[in-house]
Amino acid sequence: MSDPSNATMGIIAMLTFILWLLLFIFCWPLALLALLLYPLIWLVLLPFRLLGFAVEGVFEFLRALLLMPARLLRGKPVP
Repeated sequence: MSDPSNATMGIIAMLTFILWLLLFIFCWPLALLALLLYPLIWLVLLPFRLLGFAVEGVFEFLRALLLMPARLLRGKPVP
C-alpha cells in the first residue's frame, strides 16, 4: 500500500475543508451534524481498520512462508 505524499494529503485536506464550507453555507444544520458525527463514525470504524491491519499481516506472513523455499533454493545472489 503506497502512502500519498504530504503535498497530496494537504490538497485533500484543503478540498475537504472547502467542500465542508460549501455545505455549511448551503445547509448549515447538515454541516454541523456531519461535524459532530464524524468522530463517532471514526470510533465505530476503528475496530475494522485494526482488523484490516491484522489480516494484512497474516497474509504477508503466509506469503513469506510460501516463498521461503524459493528463497532458500535460489542461494546467494551473484554480483
